[in-house]
Amino acid sequence: MLTTLTLLTLAAQAAPTPQFHKDIVPILQARCQSCHRPGEAAPFSMLTYKDTRPWAKAMKAAVAARKMPPWFADSATGHFRNNPTLPQKEIDTLSQWADNGAPEGNPADAPKPLAFTNGWNIGQPDAVFEMPTAFEVPAKGSVDYQWIVIPTGFKEDKWLEAVEVRPGDRSVVHHVIAFYRRPGSKWLADAPPGVPVPKASNSSETGMSDGSIGGYVPGLPPRALGKGRALLLPANSDLVLQLHYTASGKAAKDQTKVGIIFAKQAPKERHIGIAVGNGKFVIPPGDPNYRVDGEITLGADLRVLDFTPHMHLRGKSYEYTAIFPDGREEKLLSVPKYDFNWQLTYELAEERVLPKGTRIHATAYFDNSPNNPFNPDPKAEVRFGDQTWDEMMVGFFSVAVPPDFNLRNLIQQAPPKPPATGAGGR
Repeated sequence: MLTTLTLLTLAAQAAPTPQFHKDIVPILQARCQSCHRPGEAAPFSMLTYKDTRPWAKAMKAAVAARKMPPWFADSATGHFRNNPTLPQKEIDTLSQWADNGAPEGNPADAPKPLAFTNGWNIGQPDAVFEMPTAFEVPAKGSVDYQWIVIPTGFKEDKWLEAVEVRPGDRSVVHHVIAFYRRPGSKWLADAPPGVPVPKASNSSETGMSDGSIGGYVPGLPPRALGKGRALLLPANSDLVLQLHYTASGKAAKDQTKVGIIFAKQAPKERHIGIAVGNGKFVIPPGDPNYRVDGEITLGADLRVLDFTPHMHLRGKSYEYTAIFPDGREEKLLSVPKYDFNWQLTYELAEERVLPKGTRIHATAYFDNSPNNPFNPDPKAEVRFGDQTWDEMMVGFFSVAVPPDFNLRNLIQQAPPKPPATGAGGR
């Protein structure tokens, strides 16, 4: 009599070997090709069999270890609609394909190729703003952050439903933030349009810019809002790009551009970005588990959409917790193993309306020890700063509000209290 184990073994042996065009391409289209194609963040393309075949064993290892697609949220906390984690069935299919020599199969079995619009993930933009001249990045050494003012020329308010920031050379662009400033602002008032202005490490856009419309960092998708939501870009505003370049060992040139798509109808809700964080910390040399806390209080009932934690190379973990007016606490997002190389946004599967008076508390841990392989200098005392050898503790999140919402009501001024920085967690 055949045992259950024997039957399962025979069934596995009888199962057909996965073929690239029939079995693998649908997985790549759903999970991988948005990044793994020419001009995007991934180091190689997965659009064709020829491109993909050399990476078969590496793909198996990455998906089996769940390193790819990148995702760092604790599954026990919250549910997120953009979670790209592969189901076990797809991991098994990719593994079996690699183990059996990565056969190509019949090209006729492949699904229709995905359509990508001239490199833009948002589709063809209605307007594109590009740095007028390329910025030259040296092969070695540090490069100051740069500000570049780009006038929009818009004479009336514009509602934006999608924004994409595209670097000209991703190998040297660490990140870009597209801020905007209203007419009459004193911020960079003397900066010639299109000419890079070095940004001092201790200078800030806080209180100077009027907000941002988008940005670029590896792992961060373009901003496409939908659902009757849009960003407001006030009339006669200028864009101000904050650009962070890192030398790659080879001299390069970058000419970043910003593409936007206008809302076709008046929006029902305005998309707003908020941040909770702490810039007043000092991480001691060698500390493997240094805690930093930050908190803000919501000034109105706000519909929360997503979370984007941000730290640098010593970042270890990050959490958001809601403390409701009645004292109840609920963890909203936990990222137990933060990865600086993938600055992900975690989009709530079910958007939450948090009541006025809710405190959004953020807790981050940093590893400044020699055991952190990414640590630039375990002997350094580390403070808040722009460069990657400095640190940041910022928890961005997005909310949706009525189009005529008074932004002064977003956040309540919290009463003074003793700083929590460095407390506990040792």
